Amino acid sequence: MSWPRPRTRSAERASVAWAATAVAASRAALGSAALVCACWVPGSANAAAAHYAFAVVTSTLQSATDEAPTQRLIDAIGRDTQVAFIVYDGNLKSGSEPCRDSLYETREALLQASKPALVFVPGQHDWADCNTAAAGGFDPVERLDQLRQTLFTDDSSMGQNPLPLARESEVSRFRTYRENVRWQLGDTVFVGLNVPSPNNHYLTAGGRNGEFEDRVIANAFWLDHAAEYAKRRDAKAIVVFVQGDFDPERYERRERFAWLRFEHKPRDGYLEFKRSLVKLAESFRGPVLVIHQDDEPVRGGFMIDQPLRNDKGALVTNLTRIAIAPHNRLTQWVQIDADFALRTPFRVSLHEVPKDMPLPPTLPLPAHNDYTNPLPEPMPLVPQYSPAPDLPPLLPAPQSSPVIPSIPGTNRPAPGATPATPDASPPPDPTQSEGDEAGDGNGHRPGSSASSPSMGTVTP
Repeated sequence: MSWPRPRTRSAERASVAWAATAVAASRAALGSAALVCACWVPGSANAAAAHYAFAVVTSTLQSATDEAPTQRLIDAIGRDTQVAFIVYDGNLKSGSEPCRDSLYETREALLQASKPALVFVPGQHDWADCNTAAAGGFDPVERLDQLRQTLFTDDSSMGQNPLPLARESEVSRFRTYRENVRWQLGDTVFVGLNVPSPNNHYLTAGGRNGEFEDRVIANAFWLDHAAEYAKRRDAKAIVVFVQGDFDPERYERRERFAWLRFEHKPRDGYLEFKRSLVKLAESFRGPVLVIHQDDEPVRGGFMIDQPLRNDKGALVTNLTRIAIAPHNRLTQWVQIDADFALRTPFRVSLHEVPKDMPLPPTLPLPAHNDYTNPLPEPMPLVPQYSPAPDLPPLLPAPQSSPVIPSIPGTNRPAPGATPATPDASPPPDPTQSEGDEAGDGNGHRPGSSASSPSMGTVTP
């Protein structure tokens, strides 16, 4: 297929032309059929830029049995010295696996073993649908916060040769959005955004859709920031990674009086994201690639088109969508080669793991590695505290015998002195509380200080 090219030399200077050409590549050289996405950047024919490539994989970890094949896939990609980094575009788990901390730890360890740098973009099953019964009934926002505190804590990517990353959390206004990242390689600025399926986690329940609304603002800001960053660095292209299929064919033009329509249509959760992409393409003016995963396999393993339009209905010619959908996600990956010294700097191809490549040794897993029917996790240990220091009830003071005067020099009592008997004590006042008995009316026993209440002995 072909994309429109400028007809005049002046139009070439004002816009960017895109082309896609099907190329039959030898399976002996590439291991698969390759489709080439070519884009021409004005003035790039004489530009000196290093050649590099990056790989994209997605949704390979659907169960515990997929961990070893995924590790083999990553090892096969690492054998290509031209691959600068790998992007794992969403879904460290399937929708039927519980969103447990131990599962995230195991999958993170697998990605960290990658030889090239690896950038992880969160997806639908990683947090958005963790509230389902099959996923354990977790709170999606809480699971997203857990990912931010574990997988997105470093200022660099995963892998044995990590890349430095700029996170949106460096901006004080968006301090919680650590999953939104940006990095640069050569003449290209790369952006990773949290835009999951389905429908960008837009909830139809009543009230304020706080998580969705705040993330939409954060994503729009990060794209605007990437455009300004790319222009300051004289970058020639911007590549955006998201997990969700943002339904770019669904076009909704801005209407001043849309609220007057009585027809009911489902809310497009990707509407603001698509408008932010159009604004990015119009502001940057260079080629913009948007890469996401497709739920259904497509012919050739990926699809390339230009589906977005602006508010006037005109096609955005410098923005291209690449949908990643290999037939076998465990043995195939999509690779994009970039060389701005050529007239067609971007080439997209599908590669396969060599059939004679053995499975690597299984990574050590936690004790409860049956993610389908996991063992119940024990309750966390609580420090052994003593019981609450309840004061024992104060008993009446023992009746002490009064001092009986005696005759000096003898032990005989003085004449007329009679010792008091226990029955001679006056009866307790019924209006007096048990704590005030034999006290001063304020709960203090005789001989105790009013400012220092007595403490009972507490035994665990």
